[in-house]
Amino acid sequence: MRIRIDADHLPGLTCPPGVPAGGGPVYRNIHVAVQRRDRRTELLDPQPGDASSATWSLECTTTASATGTDVRGPYVQGRPGERFIYLSWGTVDEVGAFTMFRRAKLMLDAIPAEILDAAARGGLLVGRLGLTDAFGGPLCARVVPPRITWTAQPIA
Repeated sequence: MRIRIDADHLPGLTCPPGVPAGGGPVYRNIHVAVQRRDRRTELLDPQPGDASSATWSLECTTTASATGTDVRGPYVQGRPGERFIYLSWGTVDEVGAFTMFRRAKLMLDAIPAEILDAAARGGLLVGRLGLTDAFGGPLCARVVPPRITWTAQPIA
């Protein structure tokens, strides 16, 4: 199965200090990417925070388990029944080094079972979300519907 993440409404290249509480550093030249499991510095296709949209495609495997369809892959984190995908926010310096400051956790266990099962059969699971939070900063923390919409689609 393939997972495609389609994102829009990115927050821009600057993150205000301590959104939402105030205080803290201002982050500049921010980018977002999918983080590889157990490799915090290995990122899939970093996108600038001012892009009009961003898309990532992840190859996965699925297996039937006692709790439903289990998803695994190099970019899928967590234990069975608690799987998720990290979108890492970071700054990119003048030599291209990415320094993470925040993450969004796309919770796969929050996908309705019928959608995940259909995606496993059809080959494609698509998650659509906006990446700007209610305060104008990068979306972070636990992301579940309705903040993200999951659909199953056949592979074209």
